[in-house]
Amino acid sequence: MSSEAKAETAAASTTPTTAGSGSVHGPPAKKAKTAAADESSNNSNAVNATSAAAALDENSGAGVDESSRDYDPETQKALEDIDSCQNEIDSLNEKASEEILKVEQKYNKLRKPFFEKRNELIKKIPNFWVTAFTNHPQISIIIDDEEEEALHYMTKLEVEEFEDIKSGYRIKFYFDPNPFFENEVLVKEFHLGTSGDPASKSTQIVFKPGSELVKRLQEYQKMNSNTKQNSKNSRKPPPRSFFTWFLENGDASADDIAEVIKDDMWPNPLQYFLVPDPDMEVENGGLEGEEDGDEDDSEEEEVDDSFSVKVMFETHSSPSAGSSGLLLD
Repeated sequence: MSSEAKAETAAASTTPTTAGSGSVHGPPAKKAKTAAADESSNNSNAVNATSAAAALDENSGAGVDESSRDYDPETQKALEDIDSCQNEIDSLNEKASEEILKVEQKYNKLRKPFFEKRNELIKKIPNFWVTAFTNHPQISIIIDDEEEEALHYMTKLEVEEFEDIKSGYRIKFYFDPNPFFENEVLVKEFHLGTSGDPASKSTQIVFKPGSELVKRLQEYQKMNSNTKQNSKNSRKPPPRSFFTWFLENGDASADDIAEVIKDDMWPNPLQYFLVPDPDMEVENGGLEGEEDGDEDDSEEEEVDDSFSVKVMFETHSSPSAGSSGLLLD
């Protein structure tokens, strides 16, 4: 076989394939990056295959590395058939991904009025959102006492996915007038940046003077607004908290709190509002334990009394006690 024929055969066996469907809910732009990486890798494979075929022709198979050896005709045919099947699978995955997105878009529209109705009903329940947040195992650990006080003024949460779903979403926090900031709505948005990587941006908070929380967040917001200043600033940033998370717009692809709010809290906040208060459980558990202990003591006393009566009766009804079986004073 000539070097040109071998090169064509090797290149055919490494025909570039299309990236699979992946998840439609992943962070924005991960699919685009993966597809670009796959295309680059496939192009590299084609070049390597051509070089391998040329090496086989020059060396006539002698002393050539096993990774560049030629396959027998049967194996080569099987590899080409496998590659053809893989292309069909990837094509179906692309179609499935497109159809899944259409289904998600359809049901997002159908769910919207129910989300709006739920928010109106939630407004009738005092402290609903702060209770749900502080009961959530992942969100609660970043809420300090002062922030919990501020979250008592939160009246509504909304999560809006972009029309095409895969390019981003917004999280909106609505607040009643409060002593901490002027904003009625705080928005954190996740989208594709100019480089194609996931990015985020947050509403600039207009703070009211007075509380320690405001002073702390004002300092953090000032530090976070200028990356050059941050690099020169030797002071350690404050510990991570709910509002510092809101203001932070670093690595959007690793924002676990945003993903939790979007995929766990927003779909069903009621389950976290109804989580039992652990303090009440401990208190009730202690009372129940004491009551159980009292019941056990009374049962033991009853057993002791019955045992004493039985022993007394058997002792006085023995043959040595007379035929009547009773002792008379």
